[in-house]
Amino acid sequence: MSEKLKVGILGGTGMVGQRFISLLENHPWFEVTTIAASERSAGKSYKEAVGERWKMTTPMPEAVKNLVVMNVNEVEKVAAQVDFVFSAVDMTKEEIKRIEEEYAKTETPVVSNNSAHRWTPDVPMVVPEINPEHMQVIDFQRKRLGTTRGFVAVKPNCSIQSYAPVLTAWKEFEPYEVVATTYQAISGAGKTFKDWPEMVENIIPYIGGEEEKSEKEPLRIWGEIKDGVIVPADSPVITCQCIRVPVLNGHTAAVFVKFRRNPSKEELIEKIVSFKGLPQELHLPSAPKQFIQYLEEDNRPQVKADVDFENGMGISVGRLREDTVYDWKFVGLSHNTVRGAAGGAILCAELLKAQGYIAHK
Repeated sequence: MSEKLKVGILGGTGMVGQRFISLLENHPWFEVTTIAASERSAGKSYKEAVGERWKMTTPMPEAVKNLVVMNVNEVEKVAAQVDFVFSAVDMTKEEIKRIEEEYAKTETPVVSNNSAHRWTPDVPMVVPEINPEHMQVIDFQRKRLGTTRGFVAVKPNCSIQSYAPVLTAWKEFEPYEVVATTYQAISGAGKTFKDWPEMVENIIPYIGGEEEKSEKEPLRIWGEIKDGVIVPADSPVITCQCIRVPVLNGHTAAVFVKFRRNPSKEELIEKIVSFKGLPQELHLPSAPKQFIQYLEEDNRPQVKADVDFENGMGISVGRLREDTVYDWKFVGLSHNTVRGAAGGAILCAELLKAQGYIAHK
């Protein structure tokens, strides 16, 4: 292409905003030209606004250090600078809903990491390998918003990435009942151990709102478009517990599954390692070549060994074995701030560009 699309990051000073900025460095299609944040950061250079709060393990990209941070609430002004935006704003749910639609109404596509619009019926919530066809609901959303190119699209919660793709790969075996316990990293709360010393050598058996998201969001991803809205699937039934553990990056899930058609272990493994979707077919820049890997060792997947599989965009599965109560059980691992947050949203934006929904203004 002749020139890269100009990208704005809404909420660019927070942890997910920082992850967007680090992942977009040298992106072949997108260039971060605008960063917007709260009024207290506006007017400062990005380097000044972040100060000592840079939480990535890689250095702050040189290209963004001297960008002057804009006020995220000056919607028209920010929107005029960009072709589309990624949203990682830290506001109340209602404030996020409102501001993301305000940006969309300036004819600026919004690809959001936030949960606010995940249940808006005409907003697609997409894992690009699983439900790329849900992007078609944008045409109905645009009619509601009165836009020709503006819209909001979202990615799902980080907690489901380590098991929803696996269950999707096994769809033909008809999983109908699932129990999942997720062991979630502290970066999912936007924290490091420096910010959250009480998490060292500690486990907290509660993450607000997470269990409901983990149980319900996969059903919306597996749903279908009817009469201009996404209607969730009604199966499988999923019940979850979500636990915060002393890990920086990486959500692990221990999952039990009942199937209507009980497959062999070999069939289950073959389905996950061969599972791919539109991002792989289109060779999108952020798409993992191998979406899900299976590890034979009894002690894998491990966060330290496996969280960065396929640059954090792949899923690692292990310990697949028959169960005495359920049919099968396994352990899954995904990178919560790459595949589960900023990286997943970037892959959504790449898919939207490939589908013609995002283009130069």
